[in-house]
Amino acid sequence: MPTARNRNSIIKTRGRKRMRRRVAPVNLPREERIMFQKRSAMIVSGMVLAFAVGIAVGQNAAPTANKGVNVGAPTFLDLTDEIDSVAGRQLRMRVVSIDPGGVVALHSHNGRPAVAYALQGTLVEHLENGDVREHPQGESWTEDKNTTHWAENKSNQPVKVIAVDVFKP
Repeated sequence: MPTARNRNSIIKTRGRKRMRRRVAPVNLPREERIMFQKRSAMIVSGMVLAFAVGIAVGQNAAPTANKGVNVGAPTFLDLTDEIDSVAGRQLRMRVVSIDPGGVVALHSHNGRPAVAYALQGTLVEHLENGDVREHPQGESWTEDKNTTHWAENKSNQPVKVIAVDVFKP
């Protein structure tokens, strides 16, 4: 028969074997029983601490400074003389794709100021006064109330432009 000191002893129960629970046996000397209880309390405390640290590590605080971010020079347009009010207007952003040989028809930006960015390819812009401007990939520009123009893609690859305007539907 197992002794009280062998806490992992096997007990026979109706022909089956099972492990005895690890509890502080009553017949252990007082000092050993207290040590067993302290050891058990330390193990449980360590598990609780590990769980709490795991939760704390998983909940990172929001960063307070930028890291690995590069912001290019802004392209801006003062709206003071462009529109009378923003009431009923939308700030709209679109990606405009122009197929090879495609054109954007003649239009005006009077009352619809915009900024644009060439995301891919080179856009060829034709202004009303006859000037022609090329906007290569990575370039940004403004389109104010004095801009009336049309544009084309003269290349054999699609052109993509990000266009942002203040639009009145």
